[in-house]
Amino acid sequence: MAAPRRKTSTPVPLASKRAAPREASSEVPSKRRSAAHAPPPPGPFVEGAIVRIAMENFLTYDICEVCPGPHLNMIIGANGTGKSSIVCAICLGLAGKPAFMGRADKVGFFVKRGCSKGMIEIELFRTSGNLIITREIDVAKNQSFWFINKKSTTQKVVEEQVAALNIQVSNLCQFLPQDKVGEFAKLSKIELLEATEKSIGPPEMHRYHCELKNFREKEKQLETSCKEKTEYLEKMVQRNERYKQDVERFYERKRHLDLIEMLEAKRPWVEYENVRQEYEEVKLARDRVKDEVRKLKEEQIPMTRRIEDIETQHHNLEARIKAKATDIKETSQKCKQKQDIIEKKDKHIEELQQALTVKQNEEHDRQRRISNTRKMIEDLQNELKTTENCVNLQPQIDAITNDLRRVQDEKELCEGEIIDKHKERETLEKEKKSVNDQIVQFDNLMNQKEDKLRQRYRDTYDAVLWLRNNRDKFKRGVYEPIMLTINMKDNKNAKYIENHIPSNDLRAFVFESQEDMEVFLKEVRDNKKLRVNTVIAPKSSYADRAPSRSLNELKQYGFFSYLRELFDAPAPVMSYLCSQYHIHEVPVGTERTRERIERVIQETRLKQMYTAEEKYVVKTSFYSNKVISSNTSLRVAQFLTVTVDLEQRRHLEEHLKEVNRKLQAVESGLIALRETNKHLEHKDNELRQKKKELLERKTKKRQLEQKISSKLGSLKLMEQDTCNLEEEERKANSRIKEINVQKAKLVTELTNLIKTCTSLHIQKVDLILQNTTVISEKNKLESDYKAASSQLRSTEQHFIELDESRQRLLQKCKELMKRARQVCNLTAEQNIPQEYQTQVPTIPNGHNSSPPMAFQDLPNTLDEIDALLTEERSRASCFTGLNPTVVDEYTKREEEIVQLTEELKIKKVELDKYRENISQVKERWLNPLKELVGKINEKFSSFFSSMQCAGEVDLHIENEEDYDKYGIQIRVKFRSSTQLHELTPHHQSGGERSVSTMLYLMALQELNRCPFRVVDEINQGMDPINERRVFEMVVNTACKENTSQYFFITPKLLQNLPYSEKMTVLFVYNGPHMLEPNKWNLKAFQRRRRRITFTQPSQ
Repeated sequence: MAAPRRKTSTPVPLASKRAAPREASSEVPSKRRSAAHAPPPPGPFVEGAIVRIAMENFLTYDICEVCPGPHLNMIIGANGTGKSSIVCAICLGLAGKPAFMGRADKVGFFVKRGCSKGMIEIELFRTSGNLIITREIDVAKNQSFWFINKKSTTQKVVEEQVAALNIQVSNLCQFLPQDKVGEFAKLSKIELLEATEKSIGPPEMHRYHCELKNFREKEKQLETSCKEKTEYLEKMVQRNERYKQDVERFYERKRHLDLIEMLEAKRPWVEYENVRQEYEEVKLARDRVKDEVRKLKEEQIPMTRRIEDIETQHHNLEARIKAKATDIKETSQKCKQKQDIIEKKDKHIEELQQALTVKQNEEHDRQRRISNTRKMIEDLQNELKTTENCVNLQPQIDAITNDLRRVQDEKELCEGEIIDKHKERETLEKEKKSVNDQIVQFDNLMNQKEDKLRQRYRDTYDAVLWLRNNRDKFKRGVYEPIMLTINMKDNKNAKYIENHIPSNDLRAFVFESQEDMEVFLKEVRDNKKLRVNTVIAPKSSYADRAPSRSLNELKQYGFFSYLRELFDAPAPVMSYLCSQYHIHEVPVGTERTRERIERVIQETRLKQMYTAEEKYVVKTSFYSNKVISSNTSLRVAQFLTVTVDLEQRRHLEEHLKEVNRKLQAVESGLIALRETNKHLEHKDNELRQKKKELLERKTKKRQLEQKISSKLGSLKLMEQDTCNLEEEERKANSRIKEINVQKAKLVTELTNLIKTCTSLHIQKVDLILQNTTVISEKNKLESDYKAASSQLRSTEQHFIELDESRQRLLQKCKELMKRARQVCNLTAEQNIPQEYQTQVPTIPNGHNSSPPMAFQDLPNTLDEIDALLTEERSRASCFTGLNPTVVDEYTKREEEIVQLTEELKIKKVELDKYRENISQVKERWLNPLKELVGKINEKFSSFFSSMQCAGEVDLHIENEEDYDKYGIQIRVKFRSSTQLHELTPHHQSGGERSVSTMLYLMALQELNRCPFRVVDEINQGMDPINERRVFEMVVNTACKENTSQYFFITPKLLQNLPYSEKMTVLFVYNGPHMLEPNKWNLKAFQRRRRRITFTQPSQ
């Protein structure tokens, strides 16, 4: 059997009590039914009622199928067996949102742990054929796949089908899950009215309510608008009456200004006409120049062709000249080769003559050197005779040699020590670098933790920086956030700590003093507005408290440590964690622990424990005293995976100080050794110089003897090396004669080549002369072409200037025309009416335009217009003290008065229309609503009266016109000595709220048009008397004919309760010894029960 996600045993839902007609369908089959279009089951099911619920790998179930009855369905089972799982299946299977259940916000969390997919299948009753909705849930993608009658579809289509059957799983009046029971009493009057309208009202009731709210909002806006416009209109009428006389005087002055305006309006038309005439003249001149440009271009065509022919002839001559130049170059190269050979012959003769001269000079030089050598030998012999006897210098040389050897030994010893010191320094520097690198690695690890803190909790990180700079403000110990002070011994165990300690405490600062904490919070929270958490360590230390059970006792179950032993932390931090989260009492196990978890839970009675990948929490049931365990998968660690050994870092810092001290000592020794070595070097140099001087004195006589011997040898060799100059002169002259013969032959060949080259040069010159003639003709034609081109360019430039002038005048015409039209209030597309035209001139853009007829009596020249303007302006200036703004405001207000009068009429008509609509919709909505609330109140009061209590439901109306403030008010009293009080989350007790909620839902039951209602564990807070009364009402109400289906979920029931044959009781059993679902057969069980009953009397 597969283990459920959050239970320690496998649940098996069974149907144990059913009415006789429905017993056959209440068994739990081992396979899902394949009823794509199954006919409706027998029984009084209402449209949209649930016929079958199938679940596979859903919450606690491996596979299960539940077939509820058409009336009251009582689902009973102990806590944790899987009752609410059926409610979750109904909600999610009918396209409800996971968040509505209050359990999880993702649909994947509802799939049984360890399974990759889950399935919900719900069969709804329809007279035209049952509707089967299937939802397959993929855990990995957190997606759902929908099917209707085994055909793939979308969630939107499912929602439309469910809504068509008036199923509202999000309406608390229809679907009240366990985690939402308390929220029903929190519904406001307005929300309760909307939920009731949607649940039991006609489909159009809620729509009418929404329309009324919208109409009322529009009505308010229109009433406000009409009131404001009426007041504003009265003010404007009164104001215009005050300024009427000033306006009349203003119009007397305006008659003069109108003439000025007319003159100013005509002036641009006159300007336009002047510019237009200038434009026509320029255009004619441009057209003449354009014809001239065309003629000049036609005259250039023959000249261009002649230039092209001459250019071709010139290229041919250039090619021939180039060929002759190539022949001349080849002949010149041959001449150059012959000249080079002749020069080589001359050079050879010169070399022979130089060689003879060299031999003659060498002979003369040999004789001179012989003479010089003899003289040097004589001088050396005389010096040798005067040289002193040096035998007595040897003892001095030996003494200096011994001193020099001793100094060199001392020097070698000093240099050896220097080398040793250098090696020692290098070793220490390497060691220093290694220690620094290790410290940097520790700092980098600490920085990683701080970076994670900064990225996730920036305010906490800023507070840490502030604390490091302001520790002097605190009297006792203040510790940085726990996630920074905790140091895991093995980062693999970080996940246990992060899953056990909430993130709010992991990022909390730990204080030993309340006063220090208040100082910190004032600075950080109040002044810097940072969101931080703080805690205070216990006054008495919990850090060293022993666990209640020895770890040796738990090792047999696979536990290897308590949480406290997995990390290091300062004593106050450890004390706080032991006190708050009992880390010294929570053991950590392995996969071996997971394999025998049931035995661990039963034998150890531990409240919390960890296995390799899960956390287990063990609780005892309040109702049955059974041990209930829940397990959750461990989240991956995020903050504590970085491990920093602070003790090792402290040792490294001490080691670094020791290495620096040794380095300083080595440097001091090196300085002393260098000074000693320098002194020995100086002494060595002095001894060497003295020894050198003595040796030079000792070896001078021997050197003189060696020099005399060497010079005598050289003299002998020079006397033996003789040369026959006459024979050398004869050989040289014979060789020069042979070369001269060869040279004469080469000169003849060179002469012939020079003649050939001269002939080629003459031919080339002739071709050059022809080419020169062609070039001259070409230059003349090009000069003529350039002159013509210059004339053409000049003409074209003149054309361009005229065209630009034309364009400029055209643009000016358009601007003047535009200004003239603006003065006459005419748009560019608007034609001037015939009655305002005097003439129709043609303007450059092709449109017809002219001054208005009003211009006929006005002057036609600019000078006359300007003179008349001056005169009229002088007359208009006589009217002073008139403000045109007053007239503009007067006119504007007159127009606005007319406009506002029309708008006010329209608004009043619209307001009357809205009031008529409100009256019609209100009649269609309010009367049925009052009737509906009256029926609910009748049922609700009846239920409360049967319990010797009082309760009433009425329509709450603050203002009859404020339709968005309408609501349902529930008032109850459970004691005769008290008054009726409104049902609120605070005035009544939990049991009283549950009774009131249940009775209100029962009051809706007979009136409800929804196909089914679900209420989960609403009786948990009731006392036995109220629970029994409420149960009787539920049975009597839900088991009536023509009522909707009802699901009532409860973990327990009182004894001797009344039951009805129309109700269905579903028992949910759960345990390790349950029969597998696919082996359970209700029919076989009933047959065996009947056989036992029949055989007992005979025995």
